[in-house]
Amino acid sequence: MQASIEISMYPLQEDYCQPIIDFIDRLETHSEIRVARNAMSTQVFGEFRTLMSMMTEEVEAVLATQPKTVFVLKLIGTDRSKARIDACSE
Repeated sequence: MQASIEISMYPLQEDYCQPIIDFIDRLETHSEIRVARNAMSTQVFGEFRTLMSMMTEEVEAVLATQPKTVFVLKLIGTDRSKARIDACSE
């Protein structure tokens, strides 16, 4: 099953930009998923079990070194990478 996850990461510290950039860079090392960056969140697309395994690994790595980090995840059981963003505006 294909899935999509939207990720927002909030390191609760003054210097919060670099940990976010580092996290996204690590996501992009996983060749079996697709990563889309934007100013508000990051989306990852791929096979459900692959995504969940990768998210477990990468979120755990962040929390091990920066436990005061909040993650907000939205998950849907389809590949939304090509979904039209204007579907409701017609």
